[in-house]
Amino acid sequence: MNPLKRAISADGSVVASAVDATALVGKIEACHKPSAVVTAALGRLAVGASLMGYGLKNADDALTLRVEGDGPIGSMVAVADSHGNVKCYADQYIVEIPLNDNGKLDVGGAVGEGTLSVIKDMGLKEPYVGTIPLVSGEIAEDIANYYAVSEQIPTVLSLGVLVAPDLTVKQAGGFLIQLLPFADEACIPVLEKNLAAMPSVTQMLEDGLTAEDIVMRCLDGLEPNLLDEAEVDYVCDCSRERTSRILVSIGEKDLRELADAGESIEVCCHFCNKKYEFTPDEILGLIKK
Repeated sequence: MNPLKRAISADGSVVASAVDATALVGKIEACHKPSAVVTAALGRLAVGASLMGYGLKNADDALTLRVEGDGPIGSMVAVADSHGNVKCYADQYIVEIPLNDNGKLDVGGAVGEGTLSVIKDMGLKEPYVGTIPLVSGEIAEDIANYYAVSEQIPTVLSLGVLVAPDLTVKQAGGFLIQLLPFADEACIPVLEKNLAAMPSVTQMLEDGLTAEDIVMRCLDGLEPNLLDEAEVDYVCDCSRERTSRILVSIGEKDLRELADAGESIEVCCHFCNKKYEFTPDEILGLIKK
C-alpha cells in the first residue's frame, strides 16, 4: 500500500501532495537489487516522478524524468502515469562510495554533475521536453529548480529513502507543495514556518505519520481540505506484444540477420527485468508482419 494524498488551502492558493512510498521503493530494491546509495537515488527519482505524474491532467498523460550525470550511477530514468504509478531503471545498480559530510548516503556524489530532463507526453504530436543542469544531484532540489526555471511555479519538494543495514527499504516518501497562479503571498510565511518545523520525510514516517498527516502538516494554518487520494505502485506495463513492436522497429535487415543466426534471442525489460524469448521462426514472422 502506497497512499498518496493531495490537499488544497481554503483560499485555493496552495496545493500539496504527500505519499508514503515505502512499499513502492521496496519493489524497486527487490527488482533491481541495487546498492544502498542507488536505492536512495533511484527511489527519490521514482517518488518525485509519482508525485509529478499524479498532477497530470488527462488519464493517458505520462511523464518521464531522466537524470544524466557523470557520477558512477550514470543515467537514471523514471516514468509515471497520471495515476502516480511509476517504473524506473539506472545504468549502474552497484555503486560503493563514502558517506557524505553529514554521514548520509552521498546521492549527489553518486549522481554527479549533469542534466535533468522532464518529458511530458500529453497526447500531442510531440512531447514537451524541458532540460536543465543539475544543481546538486540530490534529486528533490533539482526537480524543484526545474519547476522554478522551466514552468515558473514556486515549488517545495522533499524526498527521502531510508535504507536499512540489510539494504531493504525501511521508509520512503515525499511531499510536493506548489503555489497556484495569483496565490496570495501571505501564505508564504506560513509555509516557511511549517517547513522549518518539519523533520525529514523519513523521520515523519518513522514517527508514524501518514501521508494525510504530512500533507495537512504542510498546509497547517491555511485551513487545508483534502482534495483527493490514490494508491500508487511500481507498475511495469511491458508485454510480449510491445516487445515485438520494439523488435520490428530495428528494421528488416537486422531482424533477418538475427533469424539467420539460427538461435533464439532474449529481450529483457529494463524496468522489471522480465525476459521475452523469440525463436528464429518467430523473428521471421515479425518480418512478414
